[in-house]
Amino acid sequence: MQQYDVIVVGKGNAALCAALAARDKGVSVAILEAAPEEESGGNSRFAGGVMRFAYDGVKDLQKLTDIPPEEVDTVDWESNTIDEFYDDLYRVTNFRTDPNLSETLITKSLDTMVWVRSQGARFLPNYRFQSGMVNGKRKFFGRMPLWMAGGGPGLVEALANTAVKKGVDIYYETRATELIYDGEKVLGVKAKCKGKQLEYHAKAVILGCGGFEANPEMRTKYLGPGWELAKVRGTRFNMGDGLNMALAIGACPYGNWSGRHAVSWERHAPEVGDLNIPESSYRHSFPLSLMINAEGKRFVDEGIEFYNYTYAKYGAEVLKQTEQFAYQVFDAKAKPLLRPEYNDKQVTKVTANTLEELAGKLEGVNAAQFLKTIKEYNASIKTEVPFNHAVKDGRCTVGIEPQKSNWAIVLDTAPFEAYHVTCGITFTFGGLRINHENGQVLDVNMHPIPGLYAAGEMVGGIFYFNYAAGTGLVSGSVFGRIAGDGAGDAVKAA
Repeated sequence: MQQYDVIVVGKGNAALCAALAARDKGVSVAILEAAPEEESGGNSRFAGGVMRFAYDGVKDLQKLTDIPPEEVDTVDWESNTIDEFYDDLYRVTNFRTDPNLSETLITKSLDTMVWVRSQGARFLPNYRFQSGMVNGKRKFFGRMPLWMAGGGPGLVEALANTAVKKGVDIYYETRATELIYDGEKVLGVKAKCKGKQLEYHAKAVILGCGGFEANPEMRTKYLGPGWELAKVRGTRFNMGDGLNMALAIGACPYGNWSGRHAVSWERHAPEVGDLNIPESSYRHSFPLSLMINAEGKRFVDEGIEFYNYTYAKYGAEVLKQTEQFAYQVFDAKAKPLLRPEYNDKQVTKVTANTLEELAGKLEGVNAAQFLKTIKEYNASIKTEVPFNHAVKDGRCTVGIEPQKSNWAIVLDTAPFEAYHVTCGITFTFGGLRINHENGQVLDVNMHPIPGLYAAGEMVGGIFYFNYAAGTGLVSGSVFGRIAGDGAGDAVKAA
């Protein structure tokens, strides 16, 4: 038996922020991580590292990173004001996001990013993916001008190093299996390490061990038939253990339990995320493509928004298609604009010098209907509207369904390329109901469960139906910090 003031279950971004915040309260903290050290870090290790937080302009960004003086005024840094953040979050969740949770997330996002920086993380301008040239001036788009140095792995490494320096103990290959609960309060965690049953006693437990996206049985149960066939983008260790432990003692489930973050993903990617190729399977340039299914037809408006606002729901649309696949089709004009992952070795693609040749190479696709779809699409484009990938350019189609609202490129320039994609699930939206002020988990009677807190993907009620890119890491940091502060304060007051 081990004794600590606070036990944190998980070692991703949310869990690390919780551990650091609790430790800064002067209490003893231990982290229980199911994965071995080389695979640790949860889904955060697989994240691209973009961060969506509220900011009014470049002066707020300068709180997080050093921006060269010549770039302060010559670059359009865009903005993501509190009102703009509210608009985006409410729009993509169909106005279902919890008002208290979303207000906390948005209004505390910038201050939390400043705190994350103080914990050793580094921010950099996101020139690579979120900017382009407009009228000779560099402009950011998608309201995410900064990303984490080193992406998700860099964030986890920075926070973990700081946690160790501050005296947080980390136990690897230690999967929490059950909460120690006396009927009134949580007193610790039972865990299994290499087949051995262990107990970790504590005055407070913070659950930050993710959702159930790696558990095919739970995916089928809650998301529906067919979801057991999705690829897992992230860690294989997020099996829903934390959720099940909490529900077993009467915690209140909350949020969109049939909802999930799921994207277009390399058709032949590994069944679970591979840290050796963390971004290789990304297929996020679909707004510039035509997405074609086995019937040779389009099935979504690829260009309705920047990918930041649609990528997390379009994976589910791919999963609905015959044999759970689609092709993203481009011509040579779009090729220079594709994300770098499209050039990786682990890519399933077809190249041809004519559309007819391409049609014959698309395995499992109705070639005649494919050519008909392309012909009708090419003829429907408002070519008088200039193309500009850095803004919603209004270059759309007319008279076909589904419409393409922006970035409609006539497919007429060889070589033509088609990238084979399927659905990759990132995380699940259903979780626990918490007190937004201190992160404490509530029971089914809406009463706080003494000694139990939650953060990250374990918090339900924030995301419904869809997701705005970069919000997850920030949400994990905000509510991780809140849970750590809450647990630390409760321990000191006891």
